[in-house]
Amino acid sequence: MKTAICPGSFDPVTLGHMDIIRRASKIFDRVVVAVMVNPAKKAAFTLEERMELLRKATAGMEGVEVAGFEGFLADYARMRGACAIVKGLRAVSDFEYEFQMALINQKLNSDLETMFLTTQAQNMFLSSSMVKDIASFGGDISSFVPACILGDIQQRLCKGGNKHE
Repeated sequence: MKTAICPGSFDPVTLGHMDIIRRASKIFDRVVVAVMVNPAKKAAFTLEERMELLRKATAGMEGVEVAGFEGFLADYARMRGACAIVKGLRAVSDFEYEFQMALINQKLNSDLETMFLTTQAQNMFLSSSMVKDIASFGGDISSFVPACILGDIQQRLCKGGNKHE
């Protein structure tokens, strides 16, 4: 059974993330969507909330599992028996950072490969940061996030909503 890790902060999950997860699930037998703890970033949603949003969004996707992790991705992939990391690329600017991370992960775990999937054109501009910015000013994010979690995201992020401190 071939297992891949789709890592990210997913704060919050977007339709771009979902596209990469869905496509990875067609390539691999099992896809672990690994929600990372990044101490350098102040998350709008807790780790548990991000995992729950992803579980709702991936419900019914065969072979997809959501888990949280902290530490080195290469170590986590080894622990989960993964042979690959799958990352989405939006633009050339994403590639430089992701290429560097792929080389580091390969050095830390020589059995691990990194696969890059290019985003679909309609998601090239889409990021969690953009979703948070638009929502914080009361903008419509319905075409950027899965419909099944739109209300949860709006409740947290939209102006007048109950923002997480």
